Order: sequence, then structure tokens, then C-alpha cells
Amino acid sequence: MSGDPESVIRVSGQAGVRARVYRALEPTAGERLSWTNRCVISLTLASVLVAILDSEPLIRTQAEPWFMRLEVLFSGLFTLEYLARLWSAGAATRWRGLRGRVRWMFTPSAIADLLALLPGYLVLAGTEGFLLRLVRLLRVLRIVRLGRFSVALSLMSEAFRARRHELLLSVASVLVVLLVTSTLLHLVEARVQPETFGSIPRAMWWSVVTLTTVGYGDVYPVTWIGQLLAGATAIAGIGLIAMPTGILAAAFADAFAGHRRRVEAAAARGRDRPGLPPAVFPPLADQEVTPGNRT
Repeated sequence: MSGDPESVIRVSGQAGVRARVYRALEPTAGERLSWTNRCVISLTLASVLVAILDSEPLIRTQAEPWFMRLEVLFSGLFTLEYLARLWSAGAATRWRGLRGRVRWMFTPSAIADLLALLPGYLVLAGTEGFLLRLVRLLRVLRIVRLGRFSVALSLMSEAFRARRHELLLSVASVLVVLLVTSTLLHLVEARVQPETFGSIPRAMWWSVVTLTTVGYGDVYPVTWIGQLLAGATAIAGIGLIAMPTGILAAAFADAFAGHRRRVEAAAARGRDRPGLPPAVFPPLADQEVTPGNRT
């Protein structure tokens, strides 16, 4: 980071149009969510609701022109938002210039914004058949864009990254138990129930249902050895499900505690320097906002 945080915040307070647009559109650039981003959230939820209603044939046949008009509106507004974010990203030092803009375009939130635009334009282009139905359903994925506005989702992502090795170990343990139980039930039950346990892949359906403690009851062992193995598998499933749950619970607690410490430290810095507003995301001070950036 070039320059001290105090000068960065003081300059950003006198920012030009680009910096003001950046602060209005970037959720992490201010102390609280801007009205612009609240409108974006409302538009995103409205577009998802329209996509859900559009999947009902009775509603679509009676109001298809309105659905098309709404899709034109949503696509146009989301396109303007994307272009505004791309243009204003240069207000942050890390996204300045052509290379910075290209790097910004490959960030997860920018890719989600771009993917949210494509289904609308494909629908307006008159795509036919199965592809049209698929594209219409993909519009529901616009809700993924809301991740950029949620502190909780950011902390959840941080928790997953911090405990990814432990989670991979727990997933590997589940796969091993799944394979072992499927093999044992195949050996025990294959002669009695060849249709359901005649092969290891067939027996895997029973293992998945039992390990996850769902227990549909459509497939079950009938021999006494198979029933003993089924009981042991069900008990093992309880422990295997609890293992990643405990790992994630601890990771979430650590992530929220770290976030609370960062917020308190930022508030303390604000009290020490009265002219400075506290930051909700102190680590994002790397995004220095300056008024005179040029592309």
C-alpha cells in the first residue's frame, strides 16, 4: 500500500466523480451499505422472483410480453451497473489502468456480474427449445451476486479456506467408509437381493442413504449379517456427519471473532484520529481511492 491510511481517507473524502461512483457501488468502500447497492440488491431479488414465476407455464402464457419487458429492463440496468463498476474501479489503486481493469474483470464478484447478464441477453435473442429453458432457469443464479454485499458470506468463505485441509480429510473419510460399506453389503446381500446389491455401485445408493441418516426405506438388507452391518453403518454415519459440522462451527467462530477484532481495532483508530470514519473492512484499506485516476 502506498501512502498512509489517513491520507488515503482524507483524499477520498474530496474524491471526484469516479471515486464517488466507486464508493457508491463498492460494498467494502464505506462504513455501511450505500443506497445504490441496496437498490442493486432489490433489483437482483426482483429479477430472481421474475425468473421463478416465468418457469410456471400458466403464468408465462398469460403475461409473456410483461416478462420480456421486465427482462429488457433488468438486463439494461445490470449492464449499466457492470459498466459503471468497470469504469469506477480505477478509483482504487489496485485496479488502476488497463491491466488493473482486466484484473478486476477476473475477480469472482465481477465474473458473477458478467454471468448474470448473459442469460437475459440469450433469452432476448430468442434461443429455442431446451437451451431456452436452461437459460431461463440460469437467471435464478443472479442471486449469487448478493454474496458481495454480505459480511456473513465473506466470513463463511474465509472459514472454508482456513479449514479446507480438515474438511478434505473428513470428505475422504466419508468416501472410504462409503466404499467399504458398499463392498461389504454387496458381498453379504448380492445373492439374496441381486437387483439392489448385485454390484458395488448398486450398493452405494444404500450406503449413501444410510450414512447420511436419510433412510428412505426403499433398499435395506434382509440377512442378519447385513442388518448388523447396516446398524454399524448408521452409527458411523452419525459420527461422520458430526465431524465436518464441528470443524465448520469452530472455523465460523474463529472467523467472526477475527472480524470483530478488526472492527474494534478500526473503531479505536477512528477514535485516536477523530477526523477519520471507521472502516467495516479494515484489510480493504489497500483499495486506495483517489479522485484523479486516469485509465
